[in-house]
Amino acid sequence: MSESGSLTSLEQAHYSRHLKLKGFGLEKQLCLKDAKVLLVGAGGLGCPAGLYLAAAGVGTLGVVDFDQVERSNLQRQIAHGVDDIGQPKVESLIAAMRAINPTVT
Repeated sequence: MSESGSLTSLEQAHYSRHLKLKGFGLEKQLCLKDAKVLLVGAGGLGCPAGLYLAAAGVGTLGVVDFDQVERSNLQRQIAHGVDDIGQPKVESLIAAMRAINPTVT
């Protein structure tokens, strides 16, 4: 369970749909907040997985990838944009995840 055992008012608003789901609610959202996931790869599968995990409220996300964003990545790696070309994929994906959910670590 989350250290604080609760969600901030901003988190409550962000996850309001989750909190209303029968069988999910606050307890399960707090489990997500406490969860830690390591993404191995920030490419074609890592991008959408990272974005969805961040949006869902997974509290800690690690990303491992040793590549940089290239123009040829952009049509299939949805977290990266033209402005990210040349940047490490890890940094680009982390920025995209934080844009969706600034509380993600």
